[in-house]
Amino acid sequence: MPASEFHPHLFVITGGPGAGKTALIDALRAQGEICIGEAGRAVIREQRAIGGTALPWADRDAYWRAMFEKDLAAYRAASATRRRTFFDRGLPDLMGYAALEGLSPPTSGVKAIEQARYADLVFTAPPWRQIYAQDAERKQDWTEAVRTYDAVTQVYVDRGYRLLELPRSSVEERVRFVLDAAA
Repeated sequence: MPASEFHPHLFVITGGPGAGKTALIDALRAQGEICIGEAGRAVIREQRAIGGTALPWADRDAYWRAMFEKDLAAYRAASATRRRTFFDRGLPDLMGYAALEGLSPPTSGVKAIEQARYADLVFTAPPWRQIYAQDAERKQDWTEAVRTYDAVTQVYVDRGYRLLELPRSSVEERVRFVLDAAA
């Protein structure tokens, strides 16, 4: 895919659950970077607050659609600014989730994801057992976390992105690594 189709100021940090993506995003934000949080966690919090069912353990299709709407709105807003922005997961992650869960996303959603391009360099947070933990929003076990990593990173490879694996190191070292690579 020609580089002109990428948005060189929009950087995705992807990977499986529990690999340190959110901690990295929070640290980048603390450094003054523009960061977009993970839609999945936001949808879960919102749905729990209203007693909704668009949850990964209740209605996966509705959950996918809710994440898609949030991610697409964030992508559109960030692409219009032309300011460097870091995303805790990007729209292509949704295709990996759909594949894992056996979902058939709407054609219009798939088309929008295909057209939404980020920087050609995507940071991947590899599975890291030493920091992996389940919580109220992360119910996947270790095996599912590894499968998720494999599924989402493959989606980016299939779409012509270059993957750069984050080091298994401190958050501060990961921040320096990302900022150096995204300079």
